[in-house]
Amino acid sequence: MVMTLDASSAERRVVLGVKKSLSARMWRERLDDQGLSQALAIAQRTDLPEVVGRVLAGRNVALEEASGFLNPSLKDLMPDPSKLVDMDKACARVADALQAGVKIAIFGDYDVDGATSSALLKRYLMQLGAEPDVYIPDRIIDGYGPNPTAINQLHAGGARLLVTVDCGSTSFEAFEEAKRIGLEVVVLDHHQVDESFPEVHALVNANRQDDLSGQGHLAAVGVTFLFLVGLNRELRRRGAFAQRAEPRLMDLLDLVALGTVCDVVPLKGLNRAYVVQGLKVMARRENIGLSCLADISRLSGKPTPYHLGYMLGPRINAGGRIGDSALGMKLLSSDDRAEGERIAATLERLNQERQAMEAVMLEEGEGQAFQKMEVTVPPAVLLTGADGWHPGVVGLIASRLKERYRRPAFAMAFNEKGLGTGSGRSIIGVDLGSAVRAAVEAG
Repeated sequence: MVMTLDASSAERRVVLGVKKSLSARMWRERLDDQGLSQALAIAQRTDLPEVVGRVLAGRNVALEEASGFLNPSLKDLMPDPSKLVDMDKACARVADALQAGVKIAIFGDYDVDGATSSALLKRYLMQLGAEPDVYIPDRIIDGYGPNPTAINQLHAGGARLLVTVDCGSTSFEAFEEAKRIGLEVVVLDHHQVDESFPEVHALVNANRQDDLSGQGHLAAVGVTFLFLVGLNRELRRRGAFAQRAEPRLMDLLDLVALGTVCDVVPLKGLNRAYVVQGLKVMARRENIGLSCLADISRLSGKPTPYHLGYMLGPRINAGGRIGDSALGMKLLSSDDRAEGERIAATLERLNQERQAMEAVMLEEGEGQAFQKMEVTVPPAVLLTGADGWHPGVVGLIASRLKERYRRPAFAMAFNEKGLGTGSGRSIIGVDLGSAVRAAVEAG
């Protein structure tokens, strides 16, 4: 049976009286009767306009959660770090290393989440008198995650404990080498993983299949901050702050907010508290490197998530995409204004170069995608690529194509040997990561 709405029923489903938008579409009510009741209840409970209640109900925010959603606090939303699998082992091992004076190395990723995670951990350790080595891999030369060459380099530099951030959950070969040469490893990560893990001292990842903490929405920098809360607690228990000032963790929340927003994780639960509180810290401009980046980005006034995601983040990412991958980490962990201004200027230049590259590549990719979509049966997944494309920019191309054509998209950069380096972006409901892992397993 086919049911249709009469004119009066359709009229009642129009939202805000918009019968014809700029794209000639009617704004229709997305909430059912139960949702509308929920929206009204939220508006009345919070004493806010009904349109705010509608937005919250549309995001499946429960009535009892509405106040906390609108005014998130770390006090209310911070979980016990020990709820994450291996967290206590990780904290105890790093505490042992700090008290014994063992040299610690940090291995991070080359994106904003990796840069903020690395800088966050480095800043904390330096407050305790440690001088950690930090290795940020080159996107093209090293690829993603730890590798045996880097492991040996850090070990040769004196490191006896390695902490990886935003990577490491699948680094089997690298950590086999670490075990062979006697370098202990602690992993702090958030990426999806299978049932098997590399053999390390501790692997903290809320997306482990055996982790029931419910914190799988955190970015790596959020996991790293949780680790620091646990480590601080462990050091306090051991009396480490009897003769030394305790690090001020709250002052580091600007880095946590930046990494959380730029990694595009869901802004719910603890993530909302991270961002709200982190923006307040960022407004004080106490991080010298971040302040220099804000200046060159022409960011004035109080920072917002928009500034983080569209002004600061892309400039940090530019280093990892087409320049020196370690620039972002160095900037965010620097207390030298002259160095901060120099690095910020370099990132600004690299970002402009990246934008020019992206424009050329996107024009080519759009042409390829348009041809594929014009056939009788358009493909379920878009595959684009070309010789001469920069491997560090293909992720942006895939993202643009996914947004325009509303389907999973891959972009590939081919070198002179015909070898392609690609990146994929997916839509809601399609787990591209699982599909790629399954393809690898199938050969």
